[in-house]
Amino acid sequence: MSANSFGSRSTLRVGDKSYEIYRLDAVEGSARLPYSLKVLLENLLRTEDGANVTADHIRALAGWDPAAQPSREIQFTPARVIMQDFTGVPCVVDLATMREAVRDLGGDPSRINPLAPAEMVIDHSVIVDYFGSPDAFERNVQREYERNRERYQFLRWGQTAFDEFKVVPPGTGIVHQVNIEHLARVVFDRDGVAYPDTCVGTDSHTTMENGIGVLGWGVGGIEAEAAMLGQPISMLIPRVVGFKLTGQMRPGTTATDLVLTITEMLREHGVVGKFVEFYGEGVAALPVADRATIGNMSPEFGSTCAIFPIDGQTLDYLRLTGRTEEQVALAEAYAKEQGMWLDPAAQPDFSEHLELDLGTVVPSIAGPKRPQDRISVAEAKQTWRRDVRNYVSGGGSIQGPTDQSSAESFPASDSPAISHGANGDKPRPHGEDGAPRPHNPVPVTLADGTKFELDHGAVVIAAITSCTNTSNPYVMVGAGLLAKKAVEKGLTRKPWVKTSLAPGSQVVTGYLERSGLAPYLDKIGYNLVGYGCTTCIGNSGPLQEEISKAVNDADLAVVSVLSGNRNFEGRINPDVKMNYLASPPLVVAYALAGTMDIDILNDPIADGADGPVYLRDIWPSLEEIKEIVEGSIGQEMFLRDYADVFKGDDRWRELPIPTGDTFEWDQNSTYVRKAPYFEGMRMEPDPVTDIHGARVLAKLGDSVTTDHISPAGAIKVGTPAAQYLRENGVEVRDFNSYGSRRGNHEVMIRGTFANIRLRNQLLDDVEGGYTRDFTQDGAPQAFIYDAAQNYASRGIPLVVLAGKEYGSGSSRDWAAKGTALLGVRAVIAESYERIHRSNLIGMGVLPLQFKEGESAASLGLTGTETFDIVGIEKLNEGETPREVTVKADGKEFTAIVRLDTPGEADYYRNGGIMQYVLRNLLRK
Repeated sequence: MSANSFGSRSTLRVGDKSYEIYRLDAVEGSARLPYSLKVLLENLLRTEDGANVTADHIRALAGWDPAAQPSREIQFTPARVIMQDFTGVPCVVDLATMREAVRDLGGDPSRINPLAPAEMVIDHSVIVDYFGSPDAFERNVQREYERNRERYQFLRWGQTAFDEFKVVPPGTGIVHQVNIEHLARVVFDRDGVAYPDTCVGTDSHTTMENGIGVLGWGVGGIEAEAAMLGQPISMLIPRVVGFKLTGQMRPGTTATDLVLTITEMLREHGVVGKFVEFYGEGVAALPVADRATIGNMSPEFGSTCAIFPIDGQTLDYLRLTGRTEEQVALAEAYAKEQGMWLDPAAQPDFSEHLELDLGTVVPSIAGPKRPQDRISVAEAKQTWRRDVRNYVSGGGSIQGPTDQSSAESFPASDSPAISHGANGDKPRPHGEDGAPRPHNPVPVTLADGTKFELDHGAVVIAAITSCTNTSNPYVMVGAGLLAKKAVEKGLTRKPWVKTSLAPGSQVVTGYLERSGLAPYLDKIGYNLVGYGCTTCIGNSGPLQEEISKAVNDADLAVVSVLSGNRNFEGRINPDVKMNYLASPPLVVAYALAGTMDIDILNDPIADGADGPVYLRDIWPSLEEIKEIVEGSIGQEMFLRDYADVFKGDDRWRELPIPTGDTFEWDQNSTYVRKAPYFEGMRMEPDPVTDIHGARVLAKLGDSVTTDHISPAGAIKVGTPAAQYLRENGVEVRDFNSYGSRRGNHEVMIRGTFANIRLRNQLLDDVEGGYTRDFTQDGAPQAFIYDAAQNYASRGIPLVVLAGKEYGSGSSRDWAAKGTALLGVRAVIAESYERIHRSNLIGMGVLPLQFKEGESAASLGLTGTETFDIVGIEKLNEGETPREVTVKADGKEFTAIVRLDTPGEADYYRNGGIMQYVLRNLLRK
């Protein structure tokens, strides 16, 4: 029960039902706040307890100064937690292990239970082993169950053993789309109290829910566990960036083009650690599908959230997706009563402002390795020719200039939309463009006798995948219509292109079938392969053997094009060096073209039955798309597909599961093992100690992502993780992915810092998970895991040196867990991405930051030094030091301690957030 210091507790009547609410207008200053801060203010009013949340906290939020730098800590209590299986399995492993730790310390293990609703969607496990055939979906799902049987049995046990924990079984949909289509409440009704739905998730793209007005963001698995166990999330009152949208989208542009433009703008502006909130007349014109696409990409531009207030579009979406009229009426009444309803003409107070005229958005892609690197489609060929030189190490020749650059004829700002026809009715004449390209054609013969040549720039993967776009019916129908027109003109995919369709929910395949578009997608290879993230998370599956061999033998810089949100190096497929994000219709177009070395707006895509076919010949109009969307999608589809969403198919229901409050661990399991975090734990934490005699495990540059740090994708033969699996009797074909083995710390620690594109500056021009092992004579090159084991056997602590934006990307808790288990005591970086810094603290690793203008390079640090870090022990006196002294072989400097809140300092003193929560539960 709230302390109710402001007398805000009141009653809201909606129809025949009354709800208890906490009125924002009881607090002076609340009316001027942005929508997102109003949600936080209500949260504080409702959870005010005089200790964690006080009247002073509420006044501080209501009196928010938009111009101030964040400095005031508040405690945010999310209404629920959502997980996907890759990040969720370790959460359940940790909860199961915590039960045993409570028992061992004399407590009741059944007390370890989610106190807030926790829902998991199994969507990250399916791999595209089979594609381009009618039975691809069934075969991939069957293979998924074969690989993941142990994990699924464990999750089935969790579903029965833990209260408030539900699992959406495999083959249903992608977590974020299932969230907005079914799980999200928008306004909660719990025990007669109505309040805004807020939700944190173990995937950074939890922000997709921001598109329907739900405030939430990605957190590490360890933070999510604490939230499930009733711990508030410590945060600073943020700066809020107001992003004004005006105008309307031009024909031929898509939500993908819009979101790539916004990503580029916000990355350039700088929004890490900030809220982004959209407002203005342009917002009212955006359907929820487009808003959700934008919200989904929040991690790519670095903000905590990217939120849209509730309005009539939100209500229409709730009705369409099968929410009850009572739920819809509550959302409308609550939002209007609390001043949280979108007013397109209003201008709330914001810390910073950006503005975009939707009419200026042009067809775009992003790549070849970062989602913020937007490229106008008109400039795609020229840009690829420039960038490919960074990926070709030798071999082949440089082919001279061949044609006129699109960019020269159509500057990006004036580039016409595709559906208008970029060059009238005729192809442009060819000429010199001054952009030669590497050229190394390699003959390939497939097992079925198909022959072709592969060269740099060949599109070997063209995947419609990921929650970013498959939630949006406009781009999905657009892809289906483009496929239909292509088939009618006699086109199909090039034989070297691996195509796949992995929609966000069963509703998508429903409307593609109802509209008659599915057969055309099938004919060009876009058969359903599964409901999951697939290619976007590295589950693209292997290329055909002959293609893979040609690529690797000739060191070809081949390409993937995907409708996802992540295209980091080494993420999509180990054979593919260059990766581009694009809208689903463009993905299909590039599958037809088969190469990035094409001016796709003006060159023929391919020869059809009646001659050359251009993109403008098959690009659908907005009117065509709208007609099909409005005629093919109905509420009954959502009601049918979500009627028994937690039930699963026969395979799921027939899984045998153990019973009891604690899990029966299988000592032979290579998927699920008891976590080591509580071994030897006592009721009182040991004192914090300074760090002496530390060695550098890795010296890293700028923009090192959690994909570089955390194990992800395929497990490569010959690596420490592969060696472990082989020693435990696992055949290579059953290695599965790192993500599917996240419940086994033995695999994950061996894969930490093992990304094939990682560059450890301790070595000269070497890629992969290697370091120098200073425990050996001559400090030879060694696997990072092997070196860490040698350091641990000698009691030598480790540090990591890094540049700017360390830990950007997904909220991968294993990037922090693996770091800690390797023996890293501290990271010293120039700057951090929000989630990873928080996760490091949650695992007892100290995040330190070079002072402004300083870096490892400017201080002359080579990584070969021995480090002492002094001043940490002040934490034992209840003081959080602002700085510590770092000494490295005669060099000395001060580093900033990035324990930003008292709560983070408490976590660090306890050795991590899980230990802190467990001790508090036992004390109660």
